[in-house]
Amino acid sequence: MHTNYILLAIIALAVIPIFLWVYLLISEWIASHTNRRAASILRPWFWILPAISLLVVFLVYPVINTIILSFMDSRSENFVGLKNYIYIFTDPNMLIVLRNNLLWLVFFTAACLVLGLVIAVLSDRVRYESVAKAAIFLPMAISFVAAGVIWRFMYEYRPAGSTQIGTVNAILTTLLPNFEPRAWLFDRSTNNAALIVVGIWMWTGFAMVILSAGLKGISVDVLEAARIDGAGEVAIFFKIILPLMMPTITVVATTLIINVLKVFDIVYVMTNGNLGTEVIANRMYKEMFNYRNYGRASAIATLLLFAIIPVMIMNIKRFNAEEGNE
Repeated sequence: MHTNYILLAIIALAVIPIFLWVYLLISEWIASHTNRRAASILRPWFWILPAISLLVVFLVYPVINTIILSFMDSRSENFVGLKNYIYIFTDPNMLIVLRNNLLWLVFFTAACLVLGLVIAVLSDRVRYESVAKAAIFLPMAISFVAAGVIWRFMYEYRPAGSTQIGTVNAILTTLLPNFEPRAWLFDRSTNNAALIVVGIWMWTGFAMVILSAGLKGISVDVLEAARIDGAGEVAIFFKIILPLMMPTITVVATTLIINVLKVFDIVYVMTNGNLGTEVIANRMYKEMFNYRNYGRASAIATLLLFAIIPVMIMNIKRFNAEEGNE
């Protein structure tokens, strides 16, 4: 069985380059045997056609097929109309999922932006800037799965009176003698916040790096002129730095929003969505692979797609507007 897969992979690796080579030879032969005007029109399309074909096969077709399946039943056999979408917005468990994604959207995005901006501004004023930024950015080098495993140990719980092996409970019980250890991931009042903290820990470095680059782009002369005029550092930050950095902040915010809407790894590794921590991507996975309800899974995937599209369009429009201004 494994041998067949290996042979199939070898054949695919050999056939695809040969096919493309033959295709380009034929395309160039056709272009060279037409007049110059026709060749100038045909040649770009000949070269771009393989890429367009791949996009249609691996991107456009799956999207269209998923949308179609979202109107079908669990076995993708019978048309059920909007039943799957009604389920998403009326089922109590799905409402919890949507609430959790809203919590992630608000608190994760806001915390990453605020912390990233504060760290970027403060680190810009110290001599060990590169070291400080490297330390904050380091979690981005870790996979989400690894981060989930690390923080599961961090949140580990032992009953009061026992030696706490979880870092969070150990630190808090040491600093606060009367602190009662908590099962952060099993307590419904804290588990979502605990997961969001992991996401913030990972993505603050990304926000900091991009915002720091935007901060470096602000002219030093503008800041010095404000200081000469008697403006304090707080006034300079809110009246000069923040307005000038709004385009960069918008880019970071939209990137964070897109990523937080499809958050999956952290939740899957740490709680698997149990105890009221499910998010949209995690629920989609369960509907697809655990419950085998392809209609609901497709509807959730479609909802996720249409939630991300407006953010992407807004970002593209803003980018085009900036390009036009330049």
